[in-house]
Amino acid sequence: MEKRYIYADHAATTAVSDEVLKEMLPYFQEHFGNPSSIYSKGRENERAIIDARARVAKCLNADPKEIYFTAGGSESDNWAIKGTADRLAAKGKKHIITTVFEHHAVLHTCEFLEKHGFEVTYLPVSPEGLVNPEDVENAIREDTALVTIMYANNEIGTIQPIPEIGAICKKHGVLFHTDAVQAVGNVPIDVKEQNIDMLSISGHKFHAPKGIGILYVRKGILLPNLIHGGGQESGKRAGTENVAGIIGIAKALEIATADIPAKIAKLTPLRDKLIDGILKIDQTRLNGDREKRLCGNVNISIVGIEGESLLLMLDYYGIQASSGSACTSGSLDPSHVLLSLGLVHEVAHGSLRLSFGEEFTEEDADYILEVLPQIVEKLRGMSPMWETLTKQNKKLV
Repeated sequence: MEKRYIYADHAATTAVSDEVLKEMLPYFQEHFGNPSSIYSKGRENERAIIDARARVAKCLNADPKEIYFTAGGSESDNWAIKGTADRLAAKGKKHIITTVFEHHAVLHTCEFLEKHGFEVTYLPVSPEGLVNPEDVENAIREDTALVTIMYANNEIGTIQPIPEIGAICKKHGVLFHTDAVQAVGNVPIDVKEQNIDMLSISGHKFHAPKGIGILYVRKGILLPNLIHGGGQESGKRAGTENVAGIIGIAKALEIATADIPAKIAKLTPLRDKLIDGILKIDQTRLNGDREKRLCGNVNISIVGIEGESLLLMLDYYGIQASSGSACTSGSLDPSHVLLSLGLVHEVAHGSLRLSFGEEFTEEDADYILEVLPQIVEKLRGMSPMWETLTKQNKKLV
């Protein structure tokens, strides 16, 4: 068996593409001016930022004045949620609605607000990892300030009914924010048509560099300043602009949104091939809805193994992937996302997430399906839990 190198962790980060890098490079040395300066080098970069803002807005069907450049998705989430809470608390609106399986950039922000007098409703999700729009509507109260629900889950890839949720929020006059970090470039997004008031984006998920993000804020919503200082980002976020990053994310977003149907058509069969192949292994289950999921996301629990061991073995064979176990944090606790689906700890611990982009091939899928069963067999052979389950003839999934 010839060893291959396969990067299957696009949900974590992606490489900067050649096209994006090429457009960014001049802004590191040739066009290095401060956009706030009045001489030509500064004015050139100011115009470049104005142009990039318009390009980003076009991709989302937004107005350029509704686009703010940030340092990434987490910053955008924090600004949208804390900013809205700060503004509306004075009007007696101190209730926020979110879900139990949001990214920690949202969950930890909501937990922070709870410590400062806000009440947060954490909506459950179905066993397939989907939010019920009726639950959102039933949770809205007179004092609800904000609904914040992710567009697509970062672990299990389930795509939420964002247009329906947005319509409900609009009907009740409640602001709606969505963390679209995983969705951008994978599903068509139209902020006006989908009734989205605020939307967070992180560039490094779609081949822009790390450290650059976007927050869309619908015209008429007044968020407080994120950083005080100069007049950058309409006076809302002070600090000399990351010009190269802004140019990069604009280019990357244009590429990512250019032909989403073609990407879906290419990756969905490969996704389904992986799902079908892995589920042939005894005691495995797909996490998340089979159809309402990102075209490049596979998340499967494999009973009888630990996620960290699985990742290390896959890495030995040249496959870079992720797991439901929070191994990178040194924690042995299983993923909160998987537990929210109703999985028991023993099943949630042994989960594998494969997330990939357009360079993923049929040969890559075949290699994973060849290597993975061998790894599972080896790890289960060393697992006391698997030995016990086998002796008891017990099925966990």
